[in-house]
Amino acid sequence: MAIKQDEDVARAKIVETIDRLFYRQGIRAVGVDTIVAELGISKKTLYRLFRSKSEMIEVYLRGRFHPFPENLDKPPAEQILSNFAWLERSLSSKKDYRGCAFLNALAELGEDERDSRDLAAHYKDSRRLWFRNLLSKLDVDDPDTLATQLCLLVDGAYSAMLTRRNPSATRAAIAAARVLLKNAGVNLAYAPAQDGAGEPAAELVAPRSSKRRQVT
Repeated sequence: MAIKQDEDVARAKIVETIDRLFYRQGIRAVGVDTIVAELGISKKTLYRLFRSKSEMIEVYLRGRFHPFPENLDKPPAEQILSNFAWLERSLSSKKDYRGCAFLNALAELGEDERDSRDLAAHYKDSRRLWFRNLLSKLDVDDPDTLATQLCLLVDGAYSAMLTRRNPSATRAAIAAARVLLKNAGVNLAYAPAQDGAGEPAAELVAPRSSKRRQVT
């Protein structure tokens, strides 16, 4: 029992370290040598808990992988705008912001990391599907296109915050989202909640890896 607890503690420390290093320095830039040096452990210890760097990448992505649950107590349009408001609060509070971890992963990883690329792409598309589901309840003419447009605003906010370091970028995205919704005939005659109604919650079950390796 004590050995299992020690391994759990060691694994948690490794996960925290790879999350910090991969996000701040880049997945490709951080090698196994850097990880073990940062942790002060041997490669043997690292590989006892993680079979490969690929497994570490998947663990890193899963740790940043969250769904967008439907809140039945809030109108669909309010949930959408609240998600943008949450995005503003989230990005503004990150002192070490390096952009969207999933867009960064998609830019860095090649075909040799197809499973991890698929995982990152799945996360990005989950927001679009969440938007589309809510928009379908609002009877807009083309929920799929509108959901894509809203996601473009989100990704634009991620990029603008990275280059300008100014929360006005996310506020502009909120204003643009309101315009898109109004033009689609959505009634916005209410004060959007600022309590995180559209905030991501617990970890989402990700698509099963095409290989034997599967991190849980």
